[in-house]
Amino acid sequence: MEIDDFIIAIEEEFDNLNPGDVSPNSVFRNMEGWSSMHALIFVALIDSKYDVLLNGDELKSCVTINDLFDITRLKLNGGAAKA
Repeated sequence: MEIDDFIIAIEEEFDNLNPGDVSPNSVFRNMEGWSSMHALIFVALIDSKYDVLLNGDELKSCVTINDLFDITRLKLNGGAAKA
């Protein structure tokens, strides 16, 4: 699992994002039109693509795309994420 592939999956999921709009340091809550629906889309995307289920506390603890990537990678590799 690589950060570039993770970002591509995010950019493909959201209609208002173009390739290159998102970087590892992007604060996802600052994305245009961010809402709780976007949070659900992130959770569903990560669950369907990586078979990793993030809980609310884990999502709240993330600020950047890289934070989401790190917690997803940790759980994918069998580690328990710290909330």
